[in-house]
Amino acid sequence: MSPTSLTGRVAVVTGAGTGMGRSHALALAALGAKVVVNDLGTSVTGDTADDSGAAGVVAEIRASGGSATANGDSVATAEGGRALVEQAMDTFGRIDVLVNNAGVLRDGAFEDLSARDWELVRSVHLDGAFHVTQPVWRHMKAAGHGRIVFSTSAAGIFGNSSNAAYGAAKMGVVGLMRMLAVEGRPFGIRANAIAPLASTRMSATPGVGGRVPATEALPGLFARLAPEHVSPVVAWLASPDCTTTGEVFSVGGGRIARVFVGAGPGVVLDEITAERVGEAWEQARRTSPHAIPTDMGGELDLFAEALRLPLTPS
Repeated sequence: MSPTSLTGRVAVVTGAGTGMGRSHALALAALGAKVVVNDLGTSVTGDTADDSGAAGVVAEIRASGGSATANGDSVATAEGGRALVEQAMDTFGRIDVLVNNAGVLRDGAFEDLSARDWELVRSVHLDGAFHVTQPVWRHMKAAGHGRIVFSTSAAGIFGNSSNAAYGAAKMGVVGLMRMLAVEGRPFGIRANAIAPLASTRMSATPGVGGRVPATEALPGLFARLAPEHVSPVVAWLASPDCTTTGEVFSVGGGRIARVFVGAGPGVVLDEITAERVGEAWEQARRTSPHAIPTDMGGELDLFAEALRLPLTPS
């Protein structure tokens, strides 16, 4: 297989001043991409603003012979998203890759979660992905190609205590990615998501009630989970050689595993009553054999096949 190259490509990476985003930006630049390093410079909880982190990453890229520019706009607003994309176009003239990495964390038991915290977390993770991706999308669609990588989380996919806002926003990101994968296929745009596990500021943050951070609770595991073990997967998904779209990958420590939503074989009941549903419940819950629809039409096919019905009237 020929070496992966991003020479001549332009990548926008959000939340790239520290941690995972910094690692992604450096990895893309190392493969030849020109990088727009976006970072508002907030704390993990989104309380402060200092974009010096983005400038530092740009300096690192330039010191290695690469090309990069810093951006301090907030992805949490439509204006910030547009300004980021406009800077990328003004500076480099194109956008080939978008990595939606920016995020904040506000832990809390669900009953104690404030509307403000809910809105803040959603505005950065889910709204932020929308605010940046939509203006980028227009350029990619016109160019006839593009690669978009979203960052989701096991907290949203599988659930995690005291992460209601974060998990809901991260699962919303998966839904957005799936829609763009479907809409982007005819235009050469590929969209995928990673669910990374790495030792970062977020994983080192104490939980609710002073709960021990993940990095301290599982030190042996997190010692092997550097952000640099995740970024090569992002680089591959950003590559024109990767044609995969609409998929989610759990990534960490050198482990890469596809995470998917599938449909089990199910059961068809001739008589639908609560009692009959209860009787057939375990059969309905079976997960094997399963199918993995690539879009909603694929699920309609499963219904039609199970019910032995044509999709269109004859």
